[in-house]
Amino acid sequence: MGAKIKKGDKVIVLTGRDKGRSGEVIEVRPSDERALVRGINVVKRHQKQTAQQEGGIISKELSIHLSNLAVADPKDGKPTRVGFKIMTDGKRVRIAKRSGVEIDG
Repeated sequence: MGAKIKKGDKVIVLTGRDKGRSGEVIEVRPSDERALVRGINVVKRHQKQTAQQEGGIISKELSIHLSNLAVADPKDGKPTRVGFKIMTDGKRVRIAKRSGVEIDG
């Protein structure tokens, strides 16, 4: 089965602390059913100084479950479900269920 959410997609958070906010998917972890989204689920961590990294308090994104994300419709930017359509040449493309527009990526 093809992935409904991919790296580079513009997504909207449906539930939780960041509900209603949107961002770009940095990384998808299919085995965990989670994704990293830029600027979403940001936490502060105390980092001990190492030879490679400076110490101090750093902010980083934690992963968010795929069920709490929805792809933004390319037409109007609102959350939509994702469907698949088989083209005449046999290629599968993702489409937004809301508007029927093809999702590039």
